[in-house]
Amino acid sequence: MTELLKVEYRQYLDAGSEVVTTNKSALVVLENTDLLLSAYRWMALTRLYDQKAVALQRTGQMGTYPSSLGQEAVGVAVGLAMSQEDTLVPYYRDHATLLIRGGRIRDLLLYWGGDERGCAGGPKQDFPICVPIATQSSHAVGVASAMKIQGEANAVVTTIGDGGTSKGDFLEALNVAGAWQLPVVFVINNNQWAISVPRGIQCGADTLAQKGAGAGIPFVQVDGNDFCAVFQVLQEALKRARSGKGATLIEAVTYRLGDHTTADDATRYRSPEEVKVAWSNEPIKRLQTYLADRGWWTEDQEKAWQAECERQVEEGIDAYKSIQPEPAEAMFDYLYDEFPDVMSNQLDLLYQKVERMESLAPVSDPEDTH
Repeated sequence: MTELLKVEYRQYLDAGSEVVTTNKSALVVLENTDLLLSAYRWMALTRLYDQKAVALQRTGQMGTYPSSLGQEAVGVAVGLAMSQEDTLVPYYRDHATLLIRGGRIRDLLLYWGGDERGCAGGPKQDFPICVPIATQSSHAVGVASAMKIQGEANAVVTTIGDGGTSKGDFLEALNVAGAWQLPVVFVINNNQWAISVPRGIQCGADTLAQKGAGAGIPFVQVDGNDFCAVFQVLQEALKRARSGKGATLIEAVTYRLGDHTTADDATRYRSPEEVKVAWSNEPIKRLQTYLADRGWWTEDQEKAWQAECERQVEEGIDAYKSIQPEPAEAMFDYLYDEFPDVMSNQLDLLYQKVERMESLAPVSDPEDTH
């Protein structure tokens, strides 16, 4: 039984940017210059977007926002490993993956600004961002079931945080995926903190990957700050899923360098020393150093790319700010095939409330210069 629960751990590039494997498949990834340069560019763009998004929230220009700071390697690896025909069922920290799959910065900001139109973008089969904890796991196995019934040779990838793996939705989804041999890849972003609850007391098991054992699903733990290892593990899992061999559970060990969301203050429950150590492990510097040491990335390229990231992000912010909010009644659109009478009554009440609020709104003085 102990042997059955033995967890494979993958790491190809350590925190010092040194290669720590002789695995031939790993070396193929480590020598794929185009792939690694693409990964680095996406990671750098995601981080700048993330910083700007937090700043927008702090200045009252956007709603509550969940940062992906320190977790970029996982999101980028998922985005680059998936095919356009696969289906993504994301959770709320998958900014990098959404951008790679065709989402626009404008749309992401729009979503976190409270506008459902921000769910547009990316392949039409991809699901929107899921904020309720772990419900996306159930959605993913539903999609995977349909794929299997229809004989499609594609896969579903769904993501979740470490805290979400304690929810029944996740465990039930794992069970179904294992029992029905479904083409789904579960990716746990174990960033060590489920809001203020540390991983150590979230689950008594040595690893979260072991949760796959009870469902009969292959499982692996990977250094989530090592893009190369995460990408390779995902490629293997996706190949397995597409070839009809069933699901895989991947635990990517990362660290949440920022607050849980902009509504949180992580300094209240974790020490500065812990965060400082985590910064020495972060993924972007690790990959950048590896590329620079081999002459694949220069200081001039870095400056040029940072300027390009700034341009793209600012362009996205300007587009977001220029979009006018939808009218309040838009919340009733696209919910039902046939609009029920009870909703008509509620819509009338909404119109009345909007009219009342407009009548009470102060009238601005055109001569007021303030």
